[in-house]
Amino acid sequence: MSAPDCPVSAHNEWDPLEEVIVGIVDHSYFPPRHIAQDAPLSPDQRTVFHANAGLPFPPERVAAAAAELDALAAVLEAEGVRVRRPEPRDHAQSYGAPGWTSTGLYDAMPRDVLLVFGDQILECPMAWRSRYYATSSFRPLLKEYFRAGARWSAAPKPELPDELYEADWTDQPDGEPFRSVIGEFEPTFDAADFIRCGRDIFAQRSHVTNTIGIEWVQRHLGDGYRVHTLDLADDHPMHIDASLMPLAPGKLLIHPDRVPEVPKMFKGWDVLVAPKPVIPDGHPLYMTSKWINMNVLMLDEERVVVERQDEPMIKAMKDWGMTPVPCDFRNFNSFGGSFHCATLDVRRRGTLESYF
Repeated sequence: MSAPDCPVSAHNEWDPLEEVIVGIVDHSYFPPRHIAQDAPLSPDQRTVFHANAGLPFPPERVAAAAAELDALAAVLEAEGVRVRRPEPRDHAQSYGAPGWTSTGLYDAMPRDVLLVFGDQILECPMAWRSRYYATSSFRPLLKEYFRAGARWSAAPKPELPDELYEADWTDQPDGEPFRSVIGEFEPTFDAADFIRCGRDIFAQRSHVTNTIGIEWVQRHLGDGYRVHTLDLADDHPMHIDASLMPLAPGKLLIHPDRVPEVPKMFKGWDVLVAPKPVIPDGHPLYMTSKWINMNVLMLDEERVVVERQDEPMIKAMKDWGMTPVPCDFRNFNSFGGSFHCATLDVRRRGTLESYF
């Protein structure tokens, strides 16, 4: 349980939001070429990544996404939420460990790099070498939260040697079981492969999160939590929050294809199949599919931040009894995420409960 005055306290995805970190896209770069980054991408996206490896993202795209992040921060503040931002850093700088070197990516997605369980904020051991120092820009905030009473921890820092990766990895033919580009050499996981429902945490094995990583989270959290691994029908899995999202007690948003059967624990919940996205074919999406439209952010059990141009999702949420809070975010979508990815809910007003 969290102390009443602790700045970090969140147990699920829907309690009333009080404080949030919103990412930034300053000095964003395409990372150096590596097989781990190829695996979650489509063939067209891989071509773009390879052609631009080590180069900055187009400045006009960065500027447009930055303006939308600032607008999101203003929307959240208008809804009564305290907004924090990381400190910019230059992702063109080179770094490394024994056996490899890399440059960085961006600080756009705090949801990818940090996990909050109650009063604990956890740094994740990411599988992409380009994200080895992904928490650096958030460190001033982590220190502040720690000094104010939060628990600050980090999973074992991975070595990311060649032995971690499946060097002969290729896209598996249709119908074959999922084969990850990462093995079980050491724990790695992205925070966005975990969804919190109080004492129950739902995770997926993906191209960035391995089984030993999920096991590490369970052992770290202890008997007060239950971590469930879900098998979803995703050809290129990376982050569960664009496939399955519990939005309130008893309400579940799902991808129509990646969740062909609702997991047993959610039987009896009201299930909304995400409407078909309306992102135009010509709009650049460097690291995600159009289904990023379902990556929404709950302000409480009713208010939900939704992309302003996504009229089908806005209508579906209204019909579901939700109150959509529209915000322009399509330019940010190009960078591989939406509202849930671009934020980290640091504090939600609520208590640790069991919903199953």
